[in-house]
Amino acid sequence: MEAIWVYQFRLIVIGDSTVGKSCLIRRFTEGRFAQVSDPTVGVDFFSRLVEIEPGKRIKLQIWDTAGQERFRSITRAYYRNSVGGLLLFDITNRRSFQNVHEWLEEAKVHVQPFQIVFVLVGHKCDLATQRQVSKEEAEKLAAAYRMKYIETSARDSINVEQAFTDLTRDIYELVRRGDIMMQEGWEGVKSGFVPNVVHSSEEAVKSGRRCLC
Repeated sequence: MEAIWVYQFRLIVIGDSTVGKSCLIRRFTEGRFAQVSDPTVGVDFFSRLVEIEPGKRIKLQIWDTAGQERFRSITRAYYRNSVGGLLLFDITNRRSFQNVHEWLEEAKVHVQPFQIVFVLVGHKCDLATQRQVSKEEAEKLAAAYRMKYIETSARDSINVEQAFTDLTRDIYELVRRGDIMMQEGWEGVKSGFVPNVVHSSEEAVKSGRRCLC
């Protein structure tokens, strides 16, 4: 029986308030864009299956974190159980780009002793005429931190799928090679789920019940 998912990865989406974290996640998980989005209070949860290879699906549990300083103590508690994350800045807001370093340093402290894989995301690329951060500058920063860089737009659905899928594939490759391993007490990576249909059928026969599988 084919697995429903081979692994579950927990991802975290971080960045300054108003960079569009919730909009990006909702576009990816629900396929819609909300013109008006209330600020995230603490942490919200979303999930979706991603097929990285034919027949190989990964369940993503995505944590949408608040960017406001008053919620940072809550956000920090979720770093440790994440295996990957998207670090967002708004290409029309230079301050959000300048704060990337602070977000990464915070993640580095709170993820220990585990490993987390980040992709740098320049969001709101549909607003190119208002750009305050060049693509070249963002690519240079990503390279310095050994991260991939991608520009996205939740409104126009540009590169949203690719951002999450690329991150998922990178994590899957590290897990496959043994560079990231499941560990007791860590929720970042969990093994897959296979329906116990055979077992259920056998039990039905033993109990004299007819199986309608």
